[in-house]
Amino acid sequence: MKYCRLGRTGLYVSKLCLGTANFGTGKSSGKGDWGVVDEKGAFRIMDYALDCGINFFDTANVYGGIETRGLTETIIGNWFKQGNGRREKVVLGTKVGRVFEKSDLDGPNNVEGLSLYKIRRHVEASLTRLQTDHLELIQMHKADPLTGWDEIWEAFEGLVRSGKADYVGSSNHDAWQIMKAQEAARRRGFMGLVNEQHLYTPLARTPELELLPMVKDQGIGITIFSPLFRGLLGIDAFHPEQRPMNAESRKLFEKYRDQAEQYSKLCRELGETEANVTFAWELSRPEITSVIVAPTCIEDLSSVLKSVDIVLQEDVLRKIDSIFPPTVEASPYI
Repeated sequence: MKYCRLGRTGLYVSKLCLGTANFGTGKSSGKGDWGVVDEKGAFRIMDYALDCGINFFDTANVYGGIETRGLTETIIGNWFKQGNGRREKVVLGTKVGRVFEKSDLDGPNNVEGLSLYKIRRHVEASLTRLQTDHLELIQMHKADPLTGWDEIWEAFEGLVRSGKADYVGSSNHDAWQIMKAQEAARRRGFMGLVNEQHLYTPLARTPELELLPMVKDQGIGITIFSPLFRGLLGIDAFHPEQRPMNAESRKLFEKYRDQAEQYSKLCRELGETEANVTFAWELSRPEITSVIVAPTCIEDLSSVLKSVDIVLQEDVLRKIDSIFPPTVEASPYI
């Protein structure tokens, strides 16, 4: 495994980040829902990831499914409880700001947002589920246009000062929103954001316009979610039947079939899988800290470990650009 610093911090994290969104009840409705890996399966995956040198784990307080929000964190907490250095070896990031649809504990405040009230309550609940007293990284799941940055920073500063969190990050934020956050943090003498979780793939290159130049200037890392673009960039386009696809993935595949076939042809010429080439392309950007891999089994994870060692030559990068040209339009994924 290879490692790099998390943004401008001195903390080193693995270039592959273990995503846990698939950890839950182990049941599936067949509609592509999350939580298809039960606790035993999740334990095996987390042990394997740690053995492979993956020290960066990503989760969120709402992961686990609509009916069982928080279950993913509970599973991770139960894994930590087994001991043997599991908690000590993991750089753990979770997220806050979304809604627990089936809970009435927040009353009228059970809405998406980042109020001081909600951040503190939800982080405390996450710590309980995770069976830990601190988080290495606490992230805002999405931007809150209604709550001011002074209130948001008051909440996160309190968590950092009290030792319940080391660093603060964001997710799904635009460049201008991050700059507003950083300016507000500077006024308060606070470190501000060190990482942004964002969608960036050969098929979703809008971040190249403003986000990537901004984070490079500000010393903020980028962690990529959905790095295979709903699985599309990990499919052998000449044998798509080999990979189960839900209706959304099938629609995406048909929309981009021509490009997907060109991409699969290039990957065959390179002797690499589509997923490994995609991860290597994403990690070739210096702004990218890590890509989030959300496996449903050990084999899903083992098959992409070599991606951190693949170096794509300039001619290959140009070929990928010709297949998936940079665009000034909004991402087709959004």
